[in-house]
Amino acid sequence: MSKKTLTYKDAISEIEEILQQIESEELDVDDLSTKVKHVSTLIAFCKKKLHETETEVEKILKDIDTD
Repeated sequence: MSKKTLTYKDAISEIEEILQQIESEELDVDDLSTKVKHVSTLIAFCKKKLHETETEVEKILKDIDTD
């Protein structure tokens, strides 16, 4: 069984889903801490992905300017 690679879009969707559960009080108090920790991990993943993408785009733009 192969594990699907997490994408930025998937992470954002999952964050939104968990936030909706919290806002609509669908989430058990027993699960709240676990879900908040998971959201924290997803946010860190998204921040890292955005930073990596920004760095890559800046490099591409710099390479275009030097040509």
